[in-house]
Amino acid sequence: MKNTVLGSIYLTLAASIWGGMYVVVKVVVAVISPLELVWLRYLIAIVTLIIIGFVTRQKWRIDKRYFLIIIAIGIIGNAISIVAQETGTMLSSAQMGAIITSSTPAFMVIFARLLLKERLTMKKGFSVILATIGVFLIVGIGDLDLTSKLGGITLLLAALTWAFMSVLIKLLPSNYSQIVVTTYSITVALIVLTPFVLPRLQGINISEWGHPSIYGGLLYLGIVSTAGGFLLWNRGLQMLNASSGGIFFFFQPVVGAVLGWMILGENIGITFWIGSSLILLGVLFIFWENK
Repeated sequence: MKNTVLGSIYLTLAASIWGGMYVVVKVVVAVISPLELVWLRYLIAIVTLIIIGFVTRQKWRIDKRYFLIIIAIGIIGNAISIVAQETGTMLSSAQMGAIITSSTPAFMVIFARLLLKERLTMKKGFSVILATIGVFLIVGIGDLDLTSKLGGITLLLAALTWAFMSVLIKLLPSNYSQIVVTTYSITVALIVLTPFVLPRLQGINISEWGHPSIYGGLLYLGIVSTAGGFLLWNRGLQMLNASSGGIFFFFQPVVGAVLGWMILGENIGITFWIGSSLILLGVLFIFWENK
């Protein structure tokens, strides 16, 4: 039960951090394109993680048999998924980014069943259904133009690949430091993205980065969202099974909606509170499942 509580706290914090990420990304991509933005946030994150790792005296050795899993996590989750997520958010909206990427838990249930042979129970299924309905009530669905549809498809790819990555993490030994695992996987993503990014960096107008919303956004995305969020998410998944842990992803649109109301002046109606209640109820089912 202790692991359930701690894991739930870690996953809730990670999803909440990422809820704020959509507002930040929407501001920063107006100046820095998604590919360069992902590369820069990873550069900042790696520096942060290495400092944390050496201060806390982490053991950096990884058994050779797990190299391919680390590489897969880096390419699928940290490279493809995050670039797709930020591209989709740029093409559509922060709200659409929240609703589509919040389908991740449903994919996690499927991948957990296929790869980890986790038992799919009625409570798990019902919790995903409740939380999904809650998300739809919170963000709503409007008429979509072609650009938004392309953004939606890209965001769906982001959700699918993030779910797959989250299940792959469960294949690593639970005693591996998440600081080390996250550092290595992000390094893989940085290496993969570098050949595509370096030729494009010459066209960036550095003077536009001087605004607090831009450099502050980069620091948030690199230190808080990437280094902090990934560490919390990976650690939380080690404490819960993958299909149960995924439900906490639904906190992301709740936080995103609240921040959108506070920062961007977006309206919050009665459906927000109804949707939030359904998400909370879905999370409670996970607690009951793990008693």
